[in-house]
Amino acid sequence: MSRDLKAHSSSETHLEMESVAKSTKPKEQWDNGLEFLFSCISLSVGLGNIWRFPYIAFQNGGGTFVIPYLIALMVIGRPVYYLEIALGQFTGRGVVKAFDMAPLLKGVAVGQVLATGASITYYSSIMALTLRFLVASLGSELPWSHCWVQWGSDCHDGSIVNATGKMSPAQLYFEREILHEVPNIDNGLGMPNLDLVGCLFVSWLIIEAVLLRGIKSSGKAAYFLGVFPYVVLLILLLRAVTLPGAIDGIIYFFKPQWRQLLDPLVWYAAVTQVFFSLAICFGTVITYASYNNFNRNVYKDIVIITTMDSCSSIIAGCITFGILGNLARETGVTDIGSVVKGGAGLAFISYPEAIARFEYVPQMFAVLFFLMLFVLGIGSTVGMGTCILRVVRDHFGARSTPTWALASCLTIVGFGVSIVYMTPGGQFILNLVDFYGVSFTALILAIGELVAVAWIYGVHRFCADIKFMMGIETGWYWRLCWSYITPGLMAAVLFYMLLDMSPLTYKGVSYPALAHVFGCCLAALGLLQLPGWACYALYRQRHNPGSFWQKLRATCQPSDTWGPANAQMDVSS
Repeated sequence: MSRDLKAHSSSETHLEMESVAKSTKPKEQWDNGLEFLFSCISLSVGLGNIWRFPYIAFQNGGGTFVIPYLIALMVIGRPVYYLEIALGQFTGRGVVKAFDMAPLLKGVAVGQVLATGASITYYSSIMALTLRFLVASLGSELPWSHCWVQWGSDCHDGSIVNATGKMSPAQLYFEREILHEVPNIDNGLGMPNLDLVGCLFVSWLIIEAVLLRGIKSSGKAAYFLGVFPYVVLLILLLRAVTLPGAIDGIIYFFKPQWRQLLDPLVWYAAVTQVFFSLAICFGTVITYASYNNFNRNVYKDIVIITTMDSCSSIIAGCITFGILGNLARETGVTDIGSVVKGGAGLAFISYPEAIARFEYVPQMFAVLFFLMLFVLGIGSTVGMGTCILRVVRDHFGARSTPTWALASCLTIVGFGVSIVYMTPGGQFILNLVDFYGVSFTALILAIGELVAVAWIYGVHRFCADIKFMMGIETGWYWRLCWSYITPGLMAAVLFYMLLDMSPLTYKGVSYPALAHVFGCCLAALGLLQLPGWACYALYRQRHNPGSFWQKLRATCQPSDTWGPANAQMDVSS
């Protein structure tokens, strides 16, 4: 490729390459725009929408929480989603190669891939738990609908009279029969549960099957992965609103607590919910967009995807509190909030307990619910897997690394690592990896991504790329968000998180010192990519003349391999 072509940011060069970009089709591409749209929906609408949003909203003002949530969606969610789709579509490569635009901060992309790798391991373990419940739901009776003999006096029958100090059948079934959970991990994690290992193996086989032919197979699967969860959500919503006491639960969910708007914790919760719900700044959105038609106008896609994500969260909240309102009435509990559990407890304890009390065919609703969770897990893990495989293929070359071989390797490694979550202490490790390996590093890397695009590469140059690619001008709203508002809010959230940070616990149980050491090493592995790759970029400038500051400026310029995807392919051919 000539030097003039690489300097694609100038308007003259953009005009020279326009005919090339429109006439050349990348080797790998979605068969149509719907495949991309449904793939992004299945990626973004995940487990967090079903079990995280309802509980977070309940904790932070109920209906009032929707206000900061929608504001965060407009100034963080949509701008970052637009930025990542435009970046991926323009460069036509995976997230690491996309950061050839700013070699100094290439460590941001590598750190994001590592966080994605950590995420896919524990997401697959949640899929295994879901599959285990799905199988259990196929029996003539739901096994968590009654007390088991071996539970003895620890179990209550569901009435408020004898519930003091005891646990429900659903909680005991999850913790003792599924997880075989230990009270702490001071004495180790224990041996893996073979039933769960089998479910984990099946989960990874399904992930591999979808990834086997790259986007040719995952694109076709996206139609089902993107639509089926909404069908089940609507069925569950119709059932939930017709239950006795459901309206009380939904009113409880939406009842505003206006004073909560003044609490910074509520805004912190809204920002983090939007951030993790849309799966932004993990490299997955950039990867999916890299398979787009070069000239596709993605603006409508962004509006559709982010709107669908928000609607699914609100629908899930209505279903959750409608069912919990019924559960509170059935058990004689006056405070609906007392039957709410967060995170996995909502999906594997509160939901199953409520479904077991359905008067008609509870098994069918249990099967639908856990099948929906499993499908949501597939959609998320396939996106993560696609991101990882694309990075490897970009590095070694598509011809030397067939997709089926990479998918098989990812399955073997992912399955082997994920077995640790199938132990009695597995949920402790999942919580540890989620905090240190994903949540803690993700915001820092996200800020780095925005700095790389808006400040080092330059927001004006990026907007010129968008105009060259899609033929549209970028408005001041997007420019302000990318340059100031979004990174500023993310930095404020990070600062608040650091100030509010306390030693990590799981269900109120402290971790041993060795676990924190492991967690810190996990966080360091992701964050040290920033200085590590920055030093490497400077090292590559060692033969160039000039001072240190001149070499530093050179590392902030796009590398020789940076350029529009279609134009690059045309020249190289």
